[in-house]
Amino acid sequence: MNDGKYQIMLVDDHTLFRNGLRMLLNNFNNFKIVAEASNGKEFLELLDTTPVDVVLLDIAMPEMDGIEAAQLALKKYPNLKIITLSMYGEEDYYFKMVSAGVKGFLLKNSDITEVCNAIESVIEGGSFFSKELLFNLVSNLKSSSESHKLDTELSERELEILILICKGYSNQEIGEQLFISKRTVDKHRANILAKTNCKNTANLVVFAIKNKLVEF
Repeated sequence: MNDGKYQIMLVDDHTLFRNGLRMLLNNFNNFKIVAEASNGKEFLELLDTTPVDVVLLDIAMPEMDGIEAAQLALKKYPNLKIITLSMYGEEDYYFKMVSAGVKGFLLKNSDITEVCNAIESVIEGGSFFSKELLFNLVSNLKSSSESHKLDTELSERELEILILICKGYSNQEIGEQLFISKRTVDKHRANILAKTNCKNTANLVVFAIKNKLVEF
């Protein structure tokens, strides 16, 4: 963070949308838009010269879409924090972006409060996924004929923590809710990642949804 502000890059091919989002975010004292790109190629070029804390990345763009851009960016900068912006609610886009390693997923009809919450959550090391999107995913899986069997044994405490992770709580907040230390939550989270073979929190959310462990 530079000058007390989080450095943000906007990547979207619609100038009007970028302008509106920039104006809204710049109204907050802790956010600063430092770069903008209209497609994946521009984004990757800017990334090499412009240090940022968070990228708000569209999926559907010309020349190079957000999925490919996210994959290439995270391969080169694995600690980069990307939040996906999309007009789409289909789970296919969600799973592809999560597989790429993004930290959050917002629908473009999200209000500015949700956008700010998402930025702050991923900066603090967590993840953030639109409740509307997660509700749609859960609903689709419930109505699907596909059956998911949980073949990973999680303890009652681990399941409790997994559900809170999916609801967007940080390790500190989970510890406060369950009356345990953050360090204990850290250990449980590490065990959950190992048992589920998930590499990050975003993958854990997918795991929980597919195994019908969460309700939204």
